[in-house]
Amino acid sequence: MKYSKYSTVIIGSGIAGLYAALKIQQQVALPDGLLLVTKSKLGESNSRYAQGGIVGVMKENKSDSTASHISDTIKAGAGLSEFNTVKYISEHSDEVVKDLLKFGVEFDRDEDNNFCFTKEAAHSVRRILHSGGDATGRMIEQALCKKVLENSEIEIYEQSDAVELLVKNNECKGVVLFNNLTQQYETVYSPAIILATGGIGQLYKYTTNPAGATGDGIALAYRAGAVLQDMEFVQFHPTALAIDDAENRFLISEAVRGEGAKLCDADGTEFMYKYDERKELAPRDIVTRANFNEMLENNTNCVYLNATTIDSRKLAKRFPNISKKCFENGIDIAHDFIPVAPAAHYFMGGIKTNIKSETSINGLYAIGETSSTGLHGGNRLASNSLLECVVCAYSAAEYLKSIELKTPKQIDEGIKSVIDIYNNEDLVLEEFDIKQLKSKLQDVMWDYVGILRDEKSLTNALEEIYKLKLSFPRASKCLNREEYEFRNMLITAELITQCAISRKESRGAHYRTDFPTPLDECIHSCTSIEKGVIDLVK
Repeated sequence: MKYSKYSTVIIGSGIAGLYAALKIQQQVALPDGLLLVTKSKLGESNSRYAQGGIVGVMKENKSDSTASHISDTIKAGAGLSEFNTVKYISEHSDEVVKDLLKFGVEFDRDEDNNFCFTKEAAHSVRRILHSGGDATGRMIEQALCKKVLENSEIEIYEQSDAVELLVKNNECKGVVLFNNLTQQYETVYSPAIILATGGIGQLYKYTTNPAGATGDGIALAYRAGAVLQDMEFVQFHPTALAIDDAENRFLISEAVRGEGAKLCDADGTEFMYKYDERKELAPRDIVTRANFNEMLENNTNCVYLNATTIDSRKLAKRFPNISKKCFENGIDIAHDFIPVAPAAHYFMGGIKTNIKSETSINGLYAIGETSSTGLHGGNRLASNSLLECVVCAYSAAEYLKSIELKTPKQIDEGIKSVIDIYNNEDLVLEEFDIKQLKSKLQDVMWDYVGILRDEKSLTNALEEIYKLKLSFPRASKCLNREEYEFRNMLITAELITQCAISRKESRGAHYRTDFPTPLDECIHSCTSIEKGVIDLVK
């Protein structure tokens, strides 16, 4: 096994990981250098698929204010958003967005070179910046990737998975990596490990997330003893294109509704007025349940989005990628209804962190979707996710400036014994049909831990997850990447289900048909492997 050391290791190459790498390298003393690890190729992540945009409470936008954005975020968060976190992220959005410009990120502008702002559900004003029309995530990621690749001070490991955090006495001292190409392990010692591993969408049969969104960072942190928060809150996007791709469904951005598209049935009859006075611009959880209910009542596999009332030239310019994808499937969005259905999209829960991105384990940090900062509460406000990625990456870099990053010189026997497991080349492991096991888990999560939940469905889910665990008895070392991902999926699925059982109310994206109303108290759920229970805390 190879051994190495770095002053900081960032695991994940979405917008959060890329921006953190650039900011840390720019302003933090790194005597042993910086390593960026991605399990795919650089640039493949959830961030790439973000279409709508990024919230920017910009000083140039006189119709907006941080007070307005804070209010909108907290209202959408269903009582679980942390005010100080929301305030910090909102107040730093102008500064961080303008810092992105310095790294080559470009946002769409009008003929006078002013930022173009759009509006999405539950926002009171137009404040969403976008790039490439409907390719904001990809455009930001491409710009940051270019800068990372140009930076000789940032070392990059591609096709590498983090499989074990090395933690002793509540201090993270490094990580074990697995190279999927060479099938070799490497132990990396570091005083600062930053998890930026993205979401959990692949736990579900229908998702907008790419194949790599398997809850890796969450499972890693849980196994290491970190506290997790609000694991029951999975956001289902109301409008994914109801045509299956290889591993996910194509997202039809909320911005299409922001520009005036209407939800309807196959005959063009609109229905959102029955569910909320804000209709198509109600918070995502409401629109998702409305769409799902219409599908159940009419025994159909989709509803429709009618964008034909929007000027065709505007549609083509504002949504070039959506137009292209639909056209490839025989749909001209200027003249045809778009078949849409809900799909798992974003995870509000995750590794509990403060605004400095510190977890409950010293030396372990988390940023982006894998973290739970308290910004999103029980229901993420549209386009707040990319903002959280960059502000928290910026904040983590600021914090690391204030501490001395000394790589551990001595590793005790406890950590050595963990490393030895991965160093054991004589260990013979039987093979499993991971594709079949993964498909079964995805069905279980969609059917029983989905948009609508109750005690019976959640209990059924736990029983099925336990059966899958018996069928896949991997406690630590696995045979290949697919097995590591499935191990992480099983851990995360069980935690989501357990927390959903414990929250006996409906709040935000967590909807219990047997407990349809929210409790008077707004409480977070917290869990860790050491406690073995879910604590509900104010």
